[in-house]
Amino acid sequence: MNDRDMLENEVMDWWSTDIIYMRPGVIRYRGYPIEELIGNVTFAQMIWLLTRGELPDRGQGELLDIALMSAVDHGPQAPSIAVARMAATCGVGLNNAIASAVNVLGDVHGGAGEQAVEFFMSAAQRMDDDISLQDAVRQSYEAFLAGGQNFVPGFGHRFHNPIDPRAPRLLELVDQYAAQGTVSGRYAQIAREVEKQIAARKGKSIPMNIDGATAVIYAELGFPAPLARGLFCLSRSVGILAHAWEQIQQGGRNKGPLPRHMIWRYTGPDQRPVEPVS
Repeated sequence: MNDRDMLENEVMDWWSTDIIYMRPGVIRYRGYPIEELIGNVTFAQMIWLLTRGELPDRGQGELLDIALMSAVDHGPQAPSIAVARMAATCGVGLNNAIASAVNVLGDVHGGAGEQAVEFFMSAAQRMDDDISLQDAVRQSYEAFLAGGQNFVPGFGHRFHNPIDPRAPRLLELVDQYAAQGTVSGRYAQIAREVEKQIAARKGKSIPMNIDGATAVIYAELGFPAPLARGLFCLSRSVGILAHAWEQIQQGGRNKGPLPRHMIWRYTGPDQRPVEPVS
């Protein structure tokens, strides 16, 4: 191999990928020609293909689509949506508004689904060691609390109280797809047991929320926990785009989180003079 061949191989290996093959006039995703995918594969199925390496079956693709559409928006009171609308009033483009909003989807706002998948999978791993459902959930719950957490992600909602209307419907659909054999239904059982044990510990019902319900679906479909957050970012980006576009159409400049006739509460020192520096 001469120096030129070695250099070409080094360049080609720099961004080596299993995801896409592309040459002039040729595009293949995971080996599938784009012209064959177009019209035959849905957007949700393409997400599965690119992240998992193979096309899902029909039921898997449908269930992924259900999870993605269920969490697209939660109104301007959600930080990511508020950021998108505020960014739009600053004169940036849609891509900037979307990027600004997605950047706030962190551990607190946007990360609960990932955390719930981790929790559910930890219980499933214990069940694999011949521990009962109830004991596996209890041990995972106790380990979670021992880690300094005081609430279980995916349960309870500060706005939808007592019931997040999205969660029961999603669990109903998981049951339907489990009956068809698309998924096992195992993680739905785990999540329902978590809900029972939370109620027993707290002395009141704290139902599953959208993060918990979509986490059930992502776990049932075999997505690793970190991908659950990425999938939520894709889902919520739809609402982010819609709100940013609506705000641009409405107009308005530099709209912050408060109307301008309302001011924040100041909690610092009273007015005081500047003392000369000695």
